[in-house]
Formats: sequence, structure tokens, C-alpha cells
Amino acid sequence: MFAVLKTGGKQYKVQSGDILRVEKLAADAGETVQFNDILMLGGETTVVGAPFVKDAGVQAEVVDQIKGEKVINFVKRRRKHSSKRTKGHRQKLTLIKVTDILASGADKSGVKAATGSVSAVAVAAAAPKKAAPAKAAATADAASDDLKKLSGVGPALEKKLVAAGITSYAQIAGWTEADVAKIDEELSFKGKIEREGWIAQAQDLIKG
Repeated sequence: MFAVLKTGGKQYKVQSGDILRVEKLAADAGETVQFNDILMLGGETTVVGAPFVKDAGVQAEVVDQIKGEKVINFVKRRRKHSSKRTKGHRQKLTLIKVTDILASGADKSGVKAATGSVSAVAVAAAAPKKAAPAKAAATADAASDDLKKLSGVGPALEKKLVAAGITSYAQIAGWTEADVAKIDEELSFKGKIEREGWIAQAQDLIKG
């Protein structure tokens, strides 16, 4: 009996006892994982999925976490004083041994599903956004003010501030040095807050 499974965007035809390399899985050596995306089962009877075969699975033991062969990428630009660059890459892979092919009962097997490792980019996307400074959070309910009255603030910069949760003069007037440094770094103001004197301006605008 054989199965065609899908993992890491690739398809593999496997039989019990096969050893193969797949895209890195989130599992340690010695663990048993189960592939649930089965495209086809073959043997005495052939079953084709639509797109997957219901309740079918392939179980495998993780042998080791390895790296593929090094791939060299060389770039050279022609013309005088041209530049060149060389960089290498080794793809992270997981070495597995197929232990069992389930034509049914995969949903109730209780074996951990084989999933890919989470990339740094994905982690960053899933992470909660940075909270606004403490002073800003404390006055989040304050009425919105026209931030364009501050020196150097136009419509585009106002949108940046509002997106960061800064909507009132009271918030800006209450900034500490730590708040200024944090906002300056997060929004890439490059010292604009201090140069334009926003805190003093906000205090004057509050007084009217």
C-alpha cells in the first residue's frame, strides 16, 4: 500500500518504511507525527482525494533535523567598476521514516499532526502590536484635537500619530523623555519632536 501526501508545498509518494527529507517540521527527533493531507491512497483499491482523502493519514517517526546541500548564489554585474556578491544557503529539513499508512481512523489516532516550523516573519506578524506609551494610554479617551496645529505636522504626519494612538494635545503635553525617545524611534521622527517643541506647543494649545 502506498500514499501520496502533501507537506511543505510538495507531494511525496510513500510506503511504510520509506525514509525521506521534507520541509522542516515543528517536532523533535524521536517524535511520531501524522500527515493528514493525503492526496491519494493506492494498493488493492485506489482512492483519490477531493482534494484530500477523508480520514486518511500517514504516520512517521522524526529521525533528525538536518540541513540540505549548500546552494551558492553568485551575482556579478558587468561594466566598469562592476560589483559582485556571493552568498550561500542551506535549507532546513526534517528527516523522517514512514511507519504506518492509515486508510481510515486518522482523525481519532491521537498522534500529533505534522506542521511546518513557524518562521520569524510569521511570528512577527502574529505578535501583538506595540502598546502606545503609558501617558498616551492613560488619556486614550480624551477628545481628538487638530494635531496639524503643531509645527511641522501635516496630514500625513497626523495620520501616523493617530495610528499610534496619539490624538490629543493632552497626550503630547504629558510626554516624558522616555516617551519622546520611544515615539521618536517607533515613528522615525529623527528628533523632530524636540526640534519643533511639540510638548511646549501642546501645553500652550491646551491653555488656549
